[in-house]
Amino acid sequence: HVQLVESGGGSVQAGGSLTLACAASGVTVSASSMGWVRQAPGKEREGVAYIDVSSRTTVADSVKGRFTISKDSAKNTLYLQMNSLSPEDTAMYYCAADPRPFDWSEFVKFHTYRGQGTQVTVS
Repeated sequence: HVQLVESGGGSVQAGGSLTLACAASGVTVSASSMGWVRQAPGKEREGVAYIDVSSRTTVADSVKGRFTISKDSAKNTLYLQMNSLSPEDTAMYYCAADPRPFDWSEFVKFHTYRGQGTQVTVS
């Protein structure tokens, strides 16, 4: 049974920072395609950041230079460091995982597992 539990969301002023964490069980972070997706009210889900089994990362153009994805294999946890937040980053952020290797666009569309989400609000 796969569980992805996000934490770290909250309300922050523009320019601030947050770090999201995703504690995984039933899936091995180091051996899986992992990422973060987000969805704002009235908008489609969009990919934010992705890390593959070799720890190669991809981030969306909209967050490049501000967001960093990483993983801790010992803790089986995925992270998203978010800096210089803007109101446009307001959304529900979801941790996503899949045991299959993917490229970035495929992962955003076809990942198998997703957590319940954590809300990020930037004012």
